[in-house]
Amino acid sequence: MVNKMGLEEFKGVFVYAQQVDNKLDGVAFELLGKGKDLAKDLGTEVTAVLVGSDVKGLADELAVYGADKVIVVDDPELKEYRTEPYTHALASVINKYKPEIVLVGATAIGRDLGPRVSARVKTGLTADCTLLEIGDFPLVAQPGKESEQKHNQLLMTRPAFGGNTIATIACPDNRPQMATVRPGVMQKIEPVKGAKANVEEFNPGFTPNEKYVEILNIVKAVKNTANIMDAKILVSGGRGVGSKENFKILEDLAEVLGGTVSCSRAVVENGWQPVDLQVGQTGKTVRPQIYFAIGISGAIQHVAGMEEADLIVAINKDEDAPIFDVADYGLVGDLNKIVPALTAALKAEQANK
Repeated sequence: MVNKMGLEEFKGVFVYAQQVDNKLDGVAFELLGKGKDLAKDLGTEVTAVLVGSDVKGLADELAVYGADKVIVVDDPELKEYRTEPYTHALASVINKYKPEIVLVGATAIGRDLGPRVSARVKTGLTADCTLLEIGDFPLVAQPGKESEQKHNQLLMTRPAFGGNTIATIACPDNRPQMATVRPGVMQKIEPVKGAKANVEEFNPGFTPNEKYVEILNIVKAVKNTANIMDAKILVSGGRGVGSKENFKILEDLAEVLGGTVSCSRAVVENGWQPVDLQVGQTGKTVRPQIYFAIGISGAIQHVAGMEEADLIVAINKDEDAPIFDVADYGLVGDLNKIVPALTAALKAEQANK
């Protein structure tokens, strides 16, 4: 456990820059954007940690999205993601450079890597954060204990108890302060064209042991579904759509708008749509320009995945549905009549242009 007297030794915001097959994951750029905000509040820099084999060529791309420095851990043992060598790589970087904050994307890889690294460096980790900011902890000082309130702490906010409450968590006595963040929650900065990375190479040495699994074969799934996280317009359906076949009217609307169909958890559980199209706390977090919530009641778990949309249009027959609390425009009525009428009106408008 980190000695409390040594906390001041830890400086800087580090972001794990996930790459697979020498291609950076978008969450790395999102975390660099948030990392720059946190680093500015702390008067420090944001550093990307790039782990893999022959990955140095990706460093400039990280600089374009805000990395002041890139630490590259490059070794043939890191060609494919495996828990042990990657944990050793990131934990060794933390032990050497002593960052104050470490951010990891809550991807399949990040959810495996983050907890193992935090355990190895003996610190805490807050998973699936939706908000990160620098502030005081406790948030409000107890009377007579003002001197015990710690400043410049990473305050990590996440849904708790199935999304029914929001918890703000701090790690005041150990460093680094670690968090995983879901893709799509944070926003990348405007790219700085022509930025070149300040690269530092570091290799702690990799000696395969009984924890190094052997990868026998890699099978890549071919996905025919669109990436809803990239869509500018989403037409999202819930249980109220009624059936798999009825999603045809949503697909027609999406086609006219040049958008993409998405859905709620109930739709996936009923087998009407694939999980790749699910929006929400247990699905994907999306930020489209327009989000149509059709036949979706608006449970907090779903809202957590789409409330950052620029414009939300809700269609539901229940005028008391919670979705109307977050919608910019709401239509109370039968979606089977409203959606085809809207599609027809949009087609007519396009024909007149």
